[in-house]
Amino acid sequence: MGCCYAFSINSFSSFTSVMFIILVIINPIPIESGKSKKIIPNGPVINVTKYLSFPDFNPNENPRIHQDINLLGSAIFSTQKACIQIPPDTPHTTDLRHLAGRAIHSSPIRLFDPLTSIPASFSTTFSFQFNTTNSTAVDGGSGLTFIIVPDEFTVGRPGPWLGMLNDVCDEEYKAIGIEFDTRKNPEFGDPNDNHVGINLASVVSSTTIDASEFGIFLNDGSVHRAWVNYDGPNRRMDVRLGPDTGTYPKKPIFSGRVDLSPFLKEYMFVGFSASTGNFTQIHNILSWNFTSTSQAFLRIPSVETCETKIILEQKIAHRKTPTSFLIFLAVVVLVLVILLNLYLTSKRKRRNTNGSGVVIPEKKERPGPPNKSRRFTIAELQSATRSFNESQELGSDSRGTTYKGVISNGCQVAMKRFSTEFLDSPGLDKRRLGKEISAVSKIRHPNLVPVRGWCLDGREVIVVYDYIQNGSIDRWLFGVGVLPWTRRFKVVKDVADSLSYLHSKQLAHKNVKTSSVFLDVSFRAVLGDYGFVLDSAESTRFESAVSQTADVFGFGIFVLEVVAGRRRRGSGPGETDLLDLAWGKHESDEKDKLVDRRMGSALNVEQAVRVLEIGLLCTLNENKGRPTVEEVVEFLGWERPVPELPPSRPVSLFPYGSTTGLCTGYSCASFK
Repeated sequence: MGCCYAFSINSFSSFTSVMFIILVIINPIPIESGKSKKIIPNGPVINVTKYLSFPDFNPNENPRIHQDINLLGSAIFSTQKACIQIPPDTPHTTDLRHLAGRAIHSSPIRLFDPLTSIPASFSTTFSFQFNTTNSTAVDGGSGLTFIIVPDEFTVGRPGPWLGMLNDVCDEEYKAIGIEFDTRKNPEFGDPNDNHVGINLASVVSSTTIDASEFGIFLNDGSVHRAWVNYDGPNRRMDVRLGPDTGTYPKKPIFSGRVDLSPFLKEYMFVGFSASTGNFTQIHNILSWNFTSTSQAFLRIPSVETCETKIILEQKIAHRKTPTSFLIFLAVVVLVLVILLNLYLTSKRKRRNTNGSGVVIPEKKERPGPPNKSRRFTIAELQSATRSFNESQELGSDSRGTTYKGVISNGCQVAMKRFSTEFLDSPGLDKRRLGKEISAVSKIRHPNLVPVRGWCLDGREVIVVYDYIQNGSIDRWLFGVGVLPWTRRFKVVKDVADSLSYLHSKQLAHKNVKTSSVFLDVSFRAVLGDYGFVLDSAESTRFESAVSQTADVFGFGIFVLEVVAGRRRRGSGPGETDLLDLAWGKHESDEKDKLVDRRMGSALNVEQAVRVLEIGLLCTLNENKGRPTVEEVVEFLGWERPVPELPPSRPVSLFPYGSTTGLCTGYSCASFK
């Protein structure tokens, strides 16, 4: 048996070597000098298609309209006209000047293939009507824009900016628009007050068309219909405009080359924006259809993938069939190799038998899964971050600094480098810290940021995560734009699901806060930046007993910040602690006043208050009603009633305090 086993291994080694030579003879491998050429996979190609259809926008007929369309700023659903209105034409709206609003489809759409840099093809048609107000019946307002934007949260400036861009939009914020403008703004190069423009990351149109030349007057009060068709591979756009009579215009108002690829990310959001300035009008969107088709290469299935970086390495050969002579030559060489291996193996068997030896096969290391977490060397991570250059920093906290990097396989990562001060904290056991990092790295869940690896090298402790492009949720809550309620509620549920899964594995996150929650490419919430140990000098004594309940407390604070749209501790002097404020509003039965009113008319106040109550429940003492995270998931899914809160705020008791740190005595101060 030993002889046969040894033969199989040696034969396999020689066989693979010779077969490689034969394959090179039959199918030569091209060798390129200099810089390697970018590999574009030529494997199976599929079409990714998205179809949207809104015959009208009556929320009474289609209750899902609130989930499908996010309304931002001064945008509403008009039940009376079954349309979207920007700004709203309601008796409560007395001043329509200097308003801006957006209506954006809530799900991102794939509009660009990063491997081939080819934009998707799409077609859209929508009907719209402009109603001028009594005071501006002659002058009209600013106009309407069909937009393609990188997020569903930003609202642009009012006036001639058409709600497309605002002062805080950086260079990375690329908005594409097709405007139907009824105001002439010479500073933007407008030809007149009745034109169509194509805008590429600017409110200044790259192309303008005089609608009057086609017999169309946008502000005449009639219903118009627009058709926009874009051929992605050929970079050509066709725009047609006419009355909403069901007749497709024979002649386009514009047809020509427009390259959208420099302004597209892989996933974008589509919808409408409009604004008013000193002159006002009501912009009504009555119906909308949208279809997009993009090509994508099938990739190797994986639990964890690196966005836009995994390349299908297995190429499908499209070469000529080898000649009969080459096939004959390959067979002859293969037979000779087998005979030679039989002879050498038989000779080795006799020698080992005479020497009473036993053939022990060479132990070979089995290759691991390509996406399995692994140990990195400090040299690898230094190379990935340009020696931890300041330009690569993403942020820092009391535990350490997070850097952005690119590892050897081309994947973008974010790595948390724990500070020396944190590692030297009294009672911190680095071996236990290493074990926790190893345990968490094995966890996979759709709402958890995967741990790609770690580095424990001398004084260095570094954790490597997948890089999440859309950043942390605090950027969206407290920074640019307004996060709509439907998205906030989904974020709260996603984080609760991730914690429930962690706790079911007898693990804890230990660092639940808004800066630890990220939005992935599809704007799903994922929880990352694990704490691994509680941030307290004397944490090890009670950590195992309180870590999961501390997670629930941290989640409660997170919920309050999401609903209120403000940080727990504001930047202004003397600003009330959010937790104090929330309990105060509960005691005075005014919790609805804590809800972020910037979310506009699409806000479900009753639902927001209920979620706020769940957040307050999570800040109760453990023995006074603090729920488990599994119960929180049931509350958020409306699977069980939410318990009543106590009429007044309880006092925190030993062994943990409000900031999830542990107490140094037998009691803690109140939640300050």
